[in-house]
Amino acid sequence: MKPTPHSRDLRNGRQSQPGHFYLITATTRNRFPHFADMQAARALVGILRETSIRNQAQTWAYVVMPDHFHWLMKLGNESLSVTVGRVKRLASAKAGKPLWQDGFHDRAVRAEEDLKAMARYVIANPVRAGLVESVGDYPHWDAAWL
Repeated sequence: MKPTPHSRDLRNGRQSQPGHFYLITATTRNRFPHFADMQAARALVGILRETSIRNQAQTWAYVVMPDHFHWLMKLGNESLSVTVGRVKRLASAKAGKPLWQDGFHDRAVRAEEDLKAMARYVIANPVRAGLVESVGDYPHWDAAWL
């Protein structure tokens, strides 16, 4: 039997360094497809954009899927937990209910990794999930290069 991950396990070994790139994934509670609703998805997009405008993180790419989001970002002066926690808290407040599973997954991006390739991976999620045939057909993504 495979052990179930706990949110505290997601924090083990987490490094949080301002100015570094991270790929963040956060999932809705019980994988409920809250963001299949256009208005809900656009609200989360607005929150991610506002986070960049306020220089809390620089967004390089994101995609909002029905039950999770991926966010390739360069961390500002706050910790990952504070920055991601704020995004999740604001989205829940807009929805008027708790939306998220505890914790989030993060992957630090090494300098030698190709950010463009990672951004393409992020925005191709709707195609891999079978939601659309082409990235251009999906409305809830953006990337700095594309």
